[in-house]
Amino acid sequence: MKKLQSNRQGWIWIAILLFLFIVISFSLLSQKPKAYPNYVSDSPSPTGVKAFYTYLNKVKDVNRWDHSPNLFQKSHEKKLLVMVEPAFIPDKKEMDAYIDFMKDGNTILLFKDNPKGMFDLNTGPFEETPSFTKDELKVYDQNHKAFMAEISSPIRLIPNKQDQILFKDDAGLIALKRTFGNGQLIVTITPEWIINSQLLDEDHLPLILKLINESKASEILFDEYVHDGQNAAAITTLYPKWFLLLLLQGILLVILWLWYKGKRFGPIIVPRDETVRFSDEGIRALTAWYLRGKRYHDSLLIQADYAKLLLQERWQIPYSRDWKDLASYLERKWLGIPRGDIRPFLNGLSTIMEKEKISKQEYLLWSRKLDQLRKEVEEG
Repeated sequence: MKKLQSNRQGWIWIAILLFLFIVISFSLLSQKPKAYPNYVSDSPSPTGVKAFYTYLNKVKDVNRWDHSPNLFQKSHEKKLLVMVEPAFIPDKKEMDAYIDFMKDGNTILLFKDNPKGMFDLNTGPFEETPSFTKDELKVYDQNHKAFMAEISSPIRLIPNKQDQILFKDDAGLIALKRTFGNGQLIVTITPEWIINSQLLDEDHLPLILKLINESKASEILFDEYVHDGQNAAAITTLYPKWFLLLLLQGILLVILWLWYKGKRFGPIIVPRDETVRFSDEGIRALTAWYLRGKRYHDSLLIQADYAKLLLQERWQIPYSRDWKDLASYLERKWLGIPRGDIRPFLNGLSTIMEKEKISKQEYLLWSRKLDQLRKEVEEG
């Protein structure tokens, strides 16, 4: 009775500890601020793009695109796809899909610190260090109008002859426009202009709007596929952390409950009736009966007869021959013992089988020798 009461008290303490662990873990997780990737349109962090997305959503038809570019469908309406600092360079198949999207009459606006490797764009370092400070940095449009802006990229764009220059500074080309079929590509090396912490600094917002207006699109899409398209959705992103925590605790409770109920996670025990029906338990029982009755001679005769049947079946040695007459056959077939030991073995076996009674020691000795012969025949 005391043992049962102590077991119950132990389980109560385990339940209390698990409950406290859940409460403490949930409180710690809930206090941790949510982490956002950089340059995503739903991020309110300083490196996010939510501010500009919200601003555009008030005056334009704006949506997010988080699918592969292969799923773009042709439409009579012109679309603008905004790509802000892609986390990876798409493969050739995806790049071809983006190009086909532009050839259909749409526009891609790419904000990337160094866009080399995408859309056959070329970049290069400063030809010479500009002689101005950060506060005096000026950007000029195609009409030579000056704007104040911050540029952190250490490279500049290298245009083709057909490219249209949009923005430049004293160090080189900052933004350009390139034609692809009926559409166009607009590239700028200033993703810092569009992030939440710097959108309203200097003339960043007017400069971005000038790039947006170059497309004259009726619908704007923010490409989120380039931020997480290559990363499979982790379980921590599919389910809230409090749910995963409760799931983990539930698994632990189930394991403890099964252990308490006496479940054992070991090998499956085969039912005895199946073992009796389909195994050699009958042979073992018969062997035990021979041993208890000290019928050693009868058991040895049966074992020798079975060995001779195997010799006929496997080695084609006539069953009708006496053991003494099998020396020439066994010397060619039985390689497990020296040839000089085969004749003494056969003579001794014939002698022991002619006896009416034998001792247990003799039985064990010759039974072991016959078993060695049997294994040699079965394996060879």
